[in-house]
Amino acid sequence: MTTPTSTKLRTGASGYADEAYDATGNALENTRQFASQAIEKAGERVRDLRYGVKDLASKGVTSASDAAAAAQRQLGQYAHATSRYVTEQPVKSALIAAAVGAAVAALVLALRRRSDRDY
Repeated sequence: MTTPTSTKLRTGASGYADEAYDATGNALENTRQFASQAIEKAGERVRDLRYGVKDLASKGVTSASDAAAAAQRQLGQYAHATSRYVTEQPVKSALIAAAVGAAVAALVLALRRRSDRDY
């Protein structure tokens, strides 16, 4: 047998349960929206970073290319100056080359002897 008080309690409990269910549904929907917005913002930041890295890499390649071209021009100038000097001063150039060769050979021999003693 059901009394009017127990019916009121069941109705009240059912109402609270419905309210709790609705509140939970709203909380889940808000959480989904928040997560979706966070994912969108993260995606935008990743895109921005990717484009920034691309630009930086492009600038780096351009700078390296410019530096290589400048180095090649400078080496060409050195080679031309050396050729001109050898043409104008062949004996002096041969003596300088022999002296440099002897110095390099002496350095290699000294380093080789030193490494033999270390073992």
